[in-house]
Amino acid sequence: MAAGATRIVLATRNEDKAREIEAVLSSEMPGVPLQLLSLRDFPHIGEVEETGDSFEENAVKKAKFTAKETGLICLADDSGLEVDAIGGLPGVKSARFASQNGRNSDDAENRKKVLRFLEGVDHSKRTARFRCVIALATPEGIVKVKEGIVEGYITEGERGLNGFGYDPIFLYPPSGKTFAEMSPDEKNTVSHRGRALRAMIPEILEVVRQGRSDSENPRRVTAGN
Repeated sequence: MAAGATRIVLATRNEDKAREIEAVLSSEMPGVPLQLLSLRDFPHIGEVEETGDSFEENAVKKAKFTAKETGLICLADDSGLEVDAIGGLPGVKSARFASQNGRNSDDAENRKKVLRFLEGVDHSKRTARFRCVIALATPEGIVKVKEGIVEGYITEGERGLNGFGYDPIFLYPPSGKTFAEMSPDEKNTVSHRGRALRAMIPEILEVVRQGRSDSENPRRVTAGN
């Protein structure tokens, strides 16, 4: 880690999500001294149950818990797909939409369930949006929240091999592509997560300007290799 770099923990073990966050921050904040970690660097920290009724509630819960447990600044997100024809589902249940036991379910099964609900529904009524809430929390209890939304449609079948989650069935009209048909850079430019992260950048920069570093915040938990 470069001298003076600020360590930030991403409150996720999802490698795809962590990769997207790192790509956006690296692109939008070149030269800013950051070291990004994830929960994979803290295997002894337990999972936070996403039991909130909103994306914001879940994101804040994860960010505050992780910041407290690691003693480091934390970025946490909660995001999902809202499909108008089925009352905004899967919403906060996006990761476990097809689950039978309340745990996260397979991405492919989640997509299949959405498509089954929309069988026979006209394209004009297949409107949907991806919503992402990003929460930044410090061990001292400061919390900042930003939101990103992108509007689109649900396709009649899967398209594209990139991305993850619901990307293969979410069509972004200005490009005529699903998120899974886009390159990572294309997706990050327009995605809900990219928009929320860009909105959060002033808050991250403020934290960096304040000069927080590991040496200023020694805690009992340290990252693994």
